[in-house]
Amino acid sequence: MVLAREGSLGGVDVRGGSPGTRETDLLSPMNRIERVDAVVLCGGSAFGLDAAGGVMRFLEEKGIGHQAREGMLVPIVPAAVIFDLGRGEARGRVTEASGYEACRLASGGRVPMGNVGAGTGAVSGGLKGGVGTASEVLENGTTVGAIVVVNSSGSAVDTGTGGFYARNLEMDGEFGNLREDVPARFFPRANLMWRRGQHTTIGVVATDAGLTKAQATKVAQMAHDGLARAVYPSHTMFDGDTVFTIATGESGNVGEDSSDKRDRDRALSLLGASAADAVARAIIHAILAAETVEPYVCHRDRYPGAYRLT
Repeated sequence: MVLAREGSLGGVDVRGGSPGTRETDLLSPMNRIERVDAVVLCGGSAFGLDAAGGVMRFLEEKGIGHQAREGMLVPIVPAAVIFDLGRGEARGRVTEASGYEACRLASGGRVPMGNVGAGTGAVSGGLKGGVGTASEVLENGTTVGAIVVVNSSGSAVDTGTGGFYARNLEMDGEFGNLREDVPARFFPRANLMWRRGQHTTIGVVATDAGLTKAQATKVAQMAHDGLARAVYPSHTMFDGDTVFTIATGESGNVGEDSSDKRDRDRALSLLGASAADAVARAIIHAILAAETVEPYVCHRDRYPGAYRLT
């Protein structure tokens, strides 16, 4: 769950064939509402969308939301879910109360990764999945970050070696003691064992750049390239892959220092490329941080040879 500071401009792109979403049509550039108050990423399949109601209740109590008319606020809370029924109910089914409690406990500190929140029952290509984050500060000072819940039918690794497909995107040694010489070859599609309708990778790209709804939608579209780069295959009929974009505008509008539209488009394209990289890196962090929950083994336990001895 991502609380949008003082309301942030939102966009979304849905690529998977089995999405579970709420309020995504609202974010179309053709529609009126521009700002969102939170985005909810949750487990529990379609049942889990109830969590958004709890987030709405919390925000309403805080006086946050779209003013529908005088004295009446309606918090704008888009949401997406993963399918983890039978895996993610160790702490009980996701409910409206779950969303409220998540808001109450939210802080601006470091985001926990792995088997937390919507990542509790996540599975990726047979390995234990989870929640991952990554970020980058661009040369112009703009910050781009991503939080992703990885529950994919495809795999983020070569199942023969444990090598990550997006390993080359590492920044500043962020992946720790992973070996650099472990190959990651795309494996034959026939070897994939999909469990129909029981997957989905969802995420939020956040930036302090100022974007229009059309630009936010474009960034969400480009961010999906990071998912496709990190997970093979992605966007299948068995996944509901969905990426949101939220933009606070604190660092100014993207490309505003130039009157040349080509320069502004170039700035937006660089922002989208960074978003794609952040999503791919966040996926790796999710798999690295996940811990074994039988019968779903985590990456470190399945592929100890992919790590340097420490």
